[in-house]
Amino acid sequence: MTGSLIKRSEHSYSIVLYLGRDPVTGKKRQKWHTFNGNKKGAEKEMTRLLHELQTGTYIEPNKLTVKDYLLRWLSDYAKVNVAPRTFERYKAIVEQHLVPELGAIQLVKLSPLHVQAAHAKAMNDGGRKDGRQGGLSAQTVLHHHRVLSEALKQAVRWQLVPRNVCEAVEPPRPVEREVKALEESATAWLLDAAHGTRLEIPILLAVTTGMRRGEILALRWQDVNLDAGLLTIRRSIQETKAQGLTFKEPKSRKGRRTLTLPAIAIEMLRAHRSVQGTRKASMGTDYQDNDLICCRDDGSIWPPSAFTSAYRALLGRRKLGNIRFHDLRHSHASQLLRAGISPKVIQERLGHSKVGFTLDVYSHLLPGMQEEAARKVDAGLRLALQEQRRNLV
Repeated sequence: MTGSLIKRSEHSYSIVLYLGRDPVTGKKRQKWHTFNGNKKGAEKEMTRLLHELQTGTYIEPNKLTVKDYLLRWLSDYAKVNVAPRTFERYKAIVEQHLVPELGAIQLVKLSPLHVQAAHAKAMNDGGRKDGRQGGLSAQTVLHHHRVLSEALKQAVRWQLVPRNVCEAVEPPRPVEREVKALEESATAWLLDAAHGTRLEIPILLAVTTGMRRGEILALRWQDVNLDAGLLTIRRSIQETKAQGLTFKEPKSRKGRRTLTLPAIAIEMLRAHRSVQGTRKASMGTDYQDNDLICCRDDGSIWPPSAFTSAYRALLGRRKLGNIRFHDLRHSHASQLLRAGISPKVIQERLGHSKVGFTLDVYSHLLPGMQEEAARKVDAGLRLALQEQRRNLV
């Protein structure tokens, strides 16, 4: 099998693939592809297509369905470019929602109308897979839209379609929900409810540092210097069906961060280390020493799913209401804001990449921010007017 390039214009080439002769008619069999770009890019694309022909993975663009493409995008692109947990979410969305609604359509014939209709159906009565009545939330359908759009962006890069049809679709707009945060009194109530349980230290770390669940469950004693009052976040734990429990480094430089611990956290961590040391000594070789601060009683890794189940059970026993563990991270940020701490410092503690994101999420928690802004504008304008009038006298 061979191929050749035909230049159509300054930035357009036709890639001609020669597939041999038809055994019945004896005529040459060819496949034509259009490539928009320079010659080097066209040559690279031709090499890729010839490799697919030789390995039996080539699919004619006009016969490629949305299902065929999405499954290939998952295996060839998403699986090697996103985190395992993210890949599992993508795979579930593709297999359970996108393929059943759009999979039979030829990729080149997929239109904005198809996508818009699929969104409408999912939100009305055709999206739930749990047997319950009603449709999916706007937020859930928006996730579906984003996954499809990301897949189609790659289809454009692979020269399979000329444009991403999702760009012409109006995705659903979820109602923005303000973050739920606990005040200091409610935080104390929760800590008291967890006193003496394995959940006490994880809850303490969440409300005093803003760490995420995965970061807390991956934290080791070697990451903490109690004498200096410092804690360094170097990794997180994730749980997937395919790979089980694995540790991963933070996604960004901001995610790898060193935090100053409040005195109450230092005191409770010292006490926890002593108790853990006693348990380790009593269990001997039965203790799995992973150097973890928050672990099961035998030192083994505490799976995030099991941790969440234990946390929800605690809330149920103490009748504490629906307080997500992630809300404790929000509580840490909101309490710092009320204390007048700079948003830049809060951004660094939470590991956000930009302070603008921190402000977008938590600015509504700033007490009296609008009133203070109005007072400052009033004072500044009055002072300027007074100065102006004195100069005119």
